[in-house]
Amino acid sequence: MSLNYDAPLYRPPSEARSLIFQVTLGCSFNECSFCDMYRSKEYSERPWEEIKSEIDLMASYLPNTKRVFLADGDALNLNSEYMIKIIKYIKEKFGELERISCYAMPMNILKKTPEELKKMNDAGLDMLYLGIESGSDVVLKKVTKGAIAKTIIKSVNKAKESGYIMSCMVILGLGGRIYSKEHIKGTAEVISACSPQYVGALTLYLENGIKQEFLDKFDGEFIRIDDDESLEELYRLINQIDSNDEIIFRANHGSNAYTIKGTFPQDKQDMLDKIDWMKQHPEIMRPQGLRGF
Repeated sequence: MSLNYDAPLYRPPSEARSLIFQVTLGCSFNECSFCDMYRSKEYSERPWEEIKSEIDLMASYLPNTKRVFLADGDALNLNSEYMIKIIKYIKEKFGELERISCYAMPMNILKKTPEELKKMNDAGLDMLYLGIESGSDVVLKKVTKGAIAKTIIKSVNKAKESGYIMSCMVILGLGGRIYSKEHIKGTAEVISACSPQYVGALTLYLENGIKQEFLDKFDGEFIRIDDDESLEELYRLINQIDSNDEIIFRANHGSNAYTIKGTFPQDKQDMLDKIDWMKQHPEIMRPQGLRGF
């Protein structure tokens, strides 16, 4: 038994075994030039009766569900009371549930009051996936992120203070060759300033539908980095992250040429040493044909 999802449907890699309910369709912002996930959809919020019927249906077929992910890209944009209603009903219908999560944009978090965030967390929304992408304001503006470094830091810290587990994504190569140094420096500074519990490093992968838009916004200043430069960015990122809080770091996404993982601060040097070793062993690189965003 499966739901009739409104395609395309996306979820983080770590939600591969989760039951997904689409409580919103598309993305209310939908302007990031590196992302075409929801370009084919107009943002809308699904009515309660539709969501309730799907929860009821899946509760009868998959009553032992452990994890639920709320799609599409903008579930946290819902009115807080409506979100709480959905979360509470899911918790009521799935007695063995361990986690409910969704994507979140910095602006979603910042427009909620601390009380609203706390109430949603208390109701059962445990984890938020937020795209940092870059910590360079220049790069963030060029890719139309809709946030700057300061607001990203503020949003992650605000969510953490309300009890959320934060899983954040950064994109290697997003600044190209020209902005590589400031992209990595700023990104490391953002991560250090908010210490998300999880950080995942992806590598820029431009779909044909948005490639020209992305390049146009760089005004001819974008030069794609190669695999060696991407590995060097990964080294500099890890080297410049400075946090005493535990951060589980992963660069094992399907878009990456190389795979690295560890936990800050204790595994920092081990990860750097492994990258030094990788530089001497290009044969372990993931082939281009097996990569994807």
